[in-house]
Amino acid sequence: MTSDLLIVNARIRTMDAARPTADALLIRAERIVALGTEAEVTTLAAPDARRIDAGGRLVLPGFQDPHIHLLSGGTDLATAAPLYEVSTIAELQAAMAAHAQKVPHLELVVGSGWQPGHFGDDNLTRHVIDAVIADRPAVLYDSSFHNACLNSRALLMAGITKGIADPMNGHFVLDEAGEPTGMLHEDAIQWALERLPQLTDADYLDGLRAGQAHANRHGITGVIDPRVTELETRIYGMAVERGELTLRVCGAALVKEQDTPEEAVARLSAMRAAHPGPDFWVQSAKFFMDGVFENRTAALLAPYADPPGGNCPTMFTAEQTKALMVALDAARFQIHVHVIGDAAARTSIEGLEAAVAANGRWPACHQLTHLQLVDPGDFARIAKVGAMANIQTLWAQLSPTIPDIALDMIGPARRSEVYAFRRMLNEGTGWCLSSDWPVSTLNPFEIIETAVTRQARRDEGPKEPFLPWERLTVEEAVLGYTAHAATACWRGDFTGRLLPGFSADLIVLDQDIFACAPDEISATNVLLTLFKGREVWRAEVFDG
Repeated sequence: MTSDLLIVNARIRTMDAARPTADALLIRAERIVALGTEAEVTTLAAPDARRIDAGGRLVLPGFQDPHIHLLSGGTDLATAAPLYEVSTIAELQAAMAAHAQKVPHLELVVGSGWQPGHFGDDNLTRHVIDAVIADRPAVLYDSSFHNACLNSRALLMAGITKGIADPMNGHFVLDEAGEPTGMLHEDAIQWALERLPQLTDADYLDGLRAGQAHANRHGITGVIDPRVTELETRIYGMAVERGELTLRVCGAALVKEQDTPEEAVARLSAMRAAHPGPDFWVQSAKFFMDGVFENRTAALLAPYADPPGGNCPTMFTAEQTKALMVALDAARFQIHVHVIGDAAARTSIEGLEAAVAANGRWPACHQLTHLQLVDPGDFARIAKVGAMANIQTLWAQLSPTIPDIALDMIGPARRSEVYAFRRMLNEGTGWCLSSDWPVSTLNPFEIIETAVTRQARRDEGPKEPFLPWERLTVEEAVLGYTAHAATACWRGDFTGRLLPGFSADLIVLDQDIFACAPDEISATNVLLTLFKGREVWRAEVFDG
């Protein structure tokens, strides 16, 4: 039987300016062979070619999410209680109690997604969790995964007791008597997790399957996992060996604050050699340059504007950043930097400038991700250094339900510099869109809608648009999820567009997001996802 597959009766957007549209395409041996009219491509197909009738619907390249914690998010789907929608202590306790009963086989009980604004250092403590889970260790992550609360059992197992010193770039919250409350910030979380019961590789593989299925259902066929360690590389490597990947994964290997340049290059080079691709490879170096506003670890050029004031330093010093980035850039790693505050952005930009000065320009497509607050004087520097803005446009809205405590910390004088994506693009900065799932949804259509409207979805009761002059167009947002995202993932020469010779990664949608009202984009559903020409998602309602 032939491997030829025809997609016909379609409105194909190739995302290639030279030939932007087509009616049909032919797939053979995982690649696109031809595009054109149905008559043109049918003459090139084998007589017994399979056919998929798109029903006149929009067909796009498969989306790529260049900042998504695929393995950890999938593992949460498989093993953790979802806390994203709870808003009271009673709801949180009920969710955790119910989940603990469902997973008696797990030594560690996990919840994920409580929202800063509803919960924090002042009201979420070990005692809250102890009331419903006392016999097993438990850890509850916030929605950013930069904060977590442990119950008493977990604190005891991890050795977190009165008088313990903070680890590097981490903090154990203490009460007035100096006793740990259970709340942990930043790297204190990883410090504790290393001392708590671990999941098995089988658990993680189940999580990866769950994460992939969730991504494929939403049209995603490629990702960058922006925090990989030996654990993630082992699990992704096992999936490759078993032929279980249903999307491509690039890994951004974690650079640690205690690393010397020589140590970082040696460790990441070993990972890259062990996982050279094409379906999983380590091609990036991940820096956490600061934390998040919610626990006051975002690094700013000027003090916080709310009454507590204060500030936080970057997690890497300026000189350390330059030394590490110069060495990793010379070893031809992409630099992928978590940047929340404007001081973190400034330090990162200066590190990349040092790398370019030392090593020259090459098509690295270094990534600055999040970019919540950037000094306007630095917009042009991002473009000049050749870095790409890897942005989560879903966050550029005024939440109808969750208080945005970050805006109080930033203050009205700097409010116009928050998620200033249009000004970045106007300076010539390259861009791609991503989700940071499971911090927030991975649904590209919700993210694209917010890029265009700067508001929450219509059924959420949106507030006024947040800095509406910073909106993107639908075309820019889709490019950010396709051709530009592929470039960010170093796959732009064979994915991200629908062209002859490119991988047959494509999606069929139930509505045309270029034609519908902007506030209807989020209602879009993926009817079919092909990865290398193979179906990895088909909606029951699609009979093409």
